Amino acid sequence: MTDQRHPTHQAGADQVGTRTTRIVLLGNPNTGKSSLFNRLTGLRQRTSNFPGTTQHASLGEIEIGGAVATVIDLPGIYSLELEQQEANLCRQVLAGTLAPKGETIEQPEALVVTVDATNLSRNLTLVGEALRRRLPTVVCVTMLDVAERRGLRLDLDVLAERLGCAVVGINPRKNTGLDRLVAALAGARVPNRTPPGDDAGLDAWVDETAIATTSETESVEASTLTDRLDRAFTHPVLGVSLFVLIMAGLFWLLFRFASTPMDLIDGAFSALAVAAEKVLPEGLIADLLANGVIAGVGATVIFLPQIALLFFVITLLEDSGYLARASFVMDRVLRPFGLRGHAFVPLLSSHACALPGIMACRAIPDRRERLAAILVAPFMTCTARLPVYALLVVVLFPERPSMQALAFIGCYALGIFAGLFSALLARRTILRGKGRPMALELPSYRVPSLTAALRTTWERSWVFLRKAGTVILAISIVLWWLGSYPRVDPPERAVELRTLAAQETDESRAVVIEARAEELESMHAAERSYMGLIGRTVQPVFAPLGYDWQLSVGVMASFAAREVFASTMAVVVTGQEDAEDERVLTALRTAKRSDGVTPVFTHPAAWSLLVYYVLAMQCLPTLAVTAREAGAKRWAALQLGWMMLVAYACAAAAHAIASAAG
Repeated sequence: MTDQRHPTHQAGADQVGTRTTRIVLLGNPNTGKSSLFNRLTGLRQRTSNFPGTTQHASLGEIEIGGAVATVIDLPGIYSLELEQQEANLCRQVLAGTLAPKGETIEQPEALVVTVDATNLSRNLTLVGEALRRRLPTVVCVTMLDVAERRGLRLDLDVLAERLGCAVVGINPRKNTGLDRLVAALAGARVPNRTPPGDDAGLDAWVDETAIATTSETESVEASTLTDRLDRAFTHPVLGVSLFVLIMAGLFWLLFRFASTPMDLIDGAFSALAVAAEKVLPEGLIADLLANGVIAGVGATVIFLPQIALLFFVITLLEDSGYLARASFVMDRVLRPFGLRGHAFVPLLSSHACALPGIMACRAIPDRRERLAAILVAPFMTCTARLPVYALLVVVLFPERPSMQALAFIGCYALGIFAGLFSALLARRTILRGKGRPMALELPSYRVPSLTAALRTTWERSWVFLRKAGTVILAISIVLWWLGSYPRVDPPERAVELRTLAAQETDESRAVVIEARAEELESMHAAERSYMGLIGRTVQPVFAPLGYDWQLSVGVMASFAAREVFASTMAVVVTGQEDAEDERVLTALRTAKRSDGVTPVFTHPAAWSLLVYYVLAMQCLPTLAVTAREAGAKRWAALQLGWMMLVAYACAAAAHAIASAAG
């Protein structure tokens, strides 16, 4: 019996059994191509990129006739002749002039084209274009069961005769037909028929082929159900209302079920830091590892559950067929701002993390719209902002959870509005030009694949983890050094308290006194550190926003990564790192500035900070990804300059309004 996860077939060993074969998967979007790739290659997969492009490729291996074959999953496209990045990439791969990084550049030895049985005519256009490449080809027909329920039956033998190549019916979801596909690949030959080369001739060939192989039967499934669902999900009013409800449910799930694993991760990193301090001898290395490396990376990894859960739900919605309807609905919303529905998924993904959101902009066919979406994606409220929001809304609305919830909603809304306004401005100025109409396929409704969703979640989460393990690690070390040096002697009051603690006979009271001494030492060291010096130096710049030197330190420390603001403020103001501890939060709310009278977090300053962190670009990894995906560093510089300008102006306005309102 053939292993369905790693299929092996002995036929045709003279074709592919003597050397490594290169197999390419091609197909329209939503034809089951990626599901087929996952079934063929199983766990033997890796991700690479195409040199000179922003496109990534999924690569895997299967065994055919005792030889290892490399399988490359190309981007889903509607035509090889379109002038867009994905189509150009597919043309180059089929011509043997481009290969994923690490692969030899050569023509594929076999081509698999996936075809959706429910949309045969549309899919045959790409099949005809592929057959003209004169490569050994196998056509895989998917969703035959769905087509039959809708009253359509395909004669695969007639289709194979018309195409001049092997045709195999498969169902990747149910793991059927893969043996036949591997057998066909082992004996794949160049098609003995070639479709016409001109567009008119190809269109006629598509129509004739579809008519010859498709016959109508009695429908088992009422197509009116799909029609009714589409009328609801794409309705200008009802569709938008349903979209709002679904998105509200998505974010409810995000905050309801991610909190427990986030607490576990936080506890694990805290325990790891304590263990490092105990195991290593006291000194520079222990301090660096515990407070620089472990604390810094942990402050980022803690958001992984929210990011993973968001991507998991988004993948399920996409696989079910709903997300295409949502993109269609949102096209009406985004169009006045110079964007199309293609930008919806990247902007939605950016609410987890801007990095995968920006990379998802590759799917936007128009270059100007793609650049606009890349530039505004960081305005969407990502999970790294949430600790800042949590701290500030508690300061603004203590013991008022309903108002805190409304403030959170307002932050999300402000980010979305700023992003759309910025997109409109960019499309009317530096990215001016008529956008191409959105061509969008509405795939069949289907039960989503949990396996595929988990695999996609893992791949996108791994991108985030790589950031935490590289860029954030370097940033954490730099911030630790700036906050820890130069070393200074403890303040006199701290020395007195330690002496008092040593003389205290009541052990519990001695612990309290010792803890207060440590807090004073931490605050004293933070004030006189390089970061404290930077904060005092730049404080005049932030004076119009209502920030003293302590808040300026928090803002500057979080420039590379927003999520460190809360912990930085906890150290600077209270001498402790855990900004989520209730005692620390109370100390932050009541902390005073250098004059000993004015609160650090005045209400105008808190409103200003909230607005600032909604709008500011404070994430160096995002700038690096923008430069790469946009193709030039000037776009990252523009993104940084514009977002900081908007954040500063709006934060100053918020401070002025809040001050005037008393």
